[in-house]
Amino acid sequence: MHIEQITPQLTWQLRRNVLYPNSMLWEMEMDEDNHGYHFGAFIDNQLIGVVSLFQQQDVWQFRKFAIDPAHQGKGIGRLLLQYISQFVQNEGGSRLWCNARLSAIEFYLKSGFIETGEYFSKNGFDYQILETSL
Repeated sequence: MHIEQITPQLTWQLRRNVLYPNSMLWEMEMDEDNHGYHFGAFIDNQLIGVVSLFQQQDVWQFRKFAIDPAHQGKGIGRLLLQYISQFVQNEGGSRLWCNARLSAIEFYLKSGFIETGEYFSKNGFDYQILETSL
């Protein structure tokens, strides 16, 4: 497996397939996409994981973190999260945070993120904001 920076357009198919399977592909584009960093995890030139990073001074948020279901549970997500954490640290970031779906909180806690206790719902999904200091 290798990880590389990719264009936002390359994230859309996996975003849709994993996170929003009932949505249209064109709905995956975010206005912020052109102002962020996007990373893909590849095995044999097949895109199997994506995540997008957005910076506000020294605080960074990651969004739309998706791993192909056929590759979940194999450590790909953990490696991709470590990769972007190191990227943020190299860019002088002090904090990394996300809006975690409640179903994914355990994954983030195992990776060193902490719960903020801030919950919200959006588009039929429940989230908690999680963060880590770098």
